[in-house]
Amino acid sequence: MPEEQMNSANRPTSLDGRTYHVETKRGEVSNRIITVGDPQRAHAISQHLDTILMTKQSHRGFLTITGLYKQLPVSIVAIGMGSPMMDFFVRETRMVVDGPLAIIRFGSCGSIISGAQTGDIIVGDGAFGITRNYAYFDDASEKDAYVLWPNVDADTLLTEGVVNEMVQGVGAQRVFRGLVGNADSFYGSQGRPGADFYDANEGLLDRVRKEFPQAAALEMESHMLFHLARVSTGRKGDEPQSVRAACALMVFADREGNSFISPEMSRQMTKVASLALLDALVKDMPTQAGLHPAEGSVWQNNL
Repeated sequence: MPEEQMNSANRPTSLDGRTYHVETKRGEVSNRIITVGDPQRAHAISQHLDTILMTKQSHRGFLTITGLYKQLPVSIVAIGMGSPMMDFFVRETRMVVDGPLAIIRFGSCGSIISGAQTGDIIVGDGAFGITRNYAYFDDASEKDAYVLWPNVDADTLLTEGVVNEMVQGVGAQRVFRGLVGNADSFYGSQGRPGADFYDANEGLLDRVRKEFPQAAALEMESHMLFHLARVSTGRKGDEPQSVRAACALMVFADREGNSFISPEMSRQMTKVASLALLDALVKDMPTQAGLHPAEGSVWQNNL
């Protein structure tokens, strides 16, 4: 339940400027952000920070941790799963941060290319959408049970920085690149077979590979992140893009070999990969020039 009165139905914020879902306000979130789904992963990454300046848990399940890494402000935000949660996070963060945003998603995925095994890292050069076509299940004239949406590219410079740091951190043999399929569900829209529901997803992965030959992974958030970065150009679409985004995904499910990551492997790779992503962020934005002002922020007295 919300604890504060919101002042608008269209852009709900509290009297002191906290957004409704993420519940952060100006000066609590950095321009440099790693976003994850799992709050435990957010806490694990935060152990690498020089100092933790703020931790905020929202009533809608968002966890924001802001601190310093190599004496620069960095935020880690756990959002849960799915495109709607990514939409809440990106839009509400954009509301409360001045200056450009650099966002790296560090998530889990299912690999759909040979060679990428559990614990490996897939860096997305872009992401496309996969959504259930609800009309198909009621209208015999509908051809496909799933809609595949065009690819949206990740930010080139940020992605190259992620690749370079990840290769140094985990080794080139564990880093793969390709396109990421962003499904609207974990089961049906990712082609997982099941006996309890009619999903009509036989052949879906073959179709994905045919339409997107560079497809390397399936997950549920990156297409929305890259799309919002692409359209972060103001209400009329005539302003410079204010959000840049990249993603690095740990293989939890090897769809080719039908194996799942062990808890120990997940912890081990999270530790190493998160350091690489923190380094990529601070190298991408090496100073505070043009970023959110220190005055009134949680890092005001720590720079």
